[in-house]
Amino acid sequence: MQQVRTVLLVDDDQDFRLQQRAMLESLKYKVVEAGNSAAAIESLKHQTPDIAIVDLMMEEHDTGFTLCHNLKKLLPQMPIIMVTGVAAETGLSFNVKTREEHRWIKADTLLEKPVRTEQLQQEIKKLLKE
Repeated sequence: MQQVRTVLLVDDDQDFRLQQRAMLESLKYKVVEAGNSAAAIESLKHQTPDIAIVDLMMEEHDTGFTLCHNLKKLLPQMPIIMVTGVAAETGLSFNVKTREEHRWIKADTLLEKPVRTEQLQQEIKKLLKE
């Protein structure tokens, strides 16, 4: 019997969280939601997620970067997927493919919004080595 994996889903957009929760639950993941970085850190007192999906721009434009850094300090082995619409909104583009970018971004994968179900599922399976 396969263990149920827990996903920490952090995004200030309630509609995005609702959509992603439904999709993740349909894939048989347990989902813990947080609407901001403080709620995400607080949720770690109650459970240890297997993976986190973190939005880049929440309370501040760089909240996701800060949250990834804090999550990696608390749970260094937990994979993090950063999702963002920053390229569409600002024209800026970055990724975590180079060692230098991975060092300061702290996310293991970066996905552009809107996130496709199969794309997210593939990244989760890869990062969790399922």
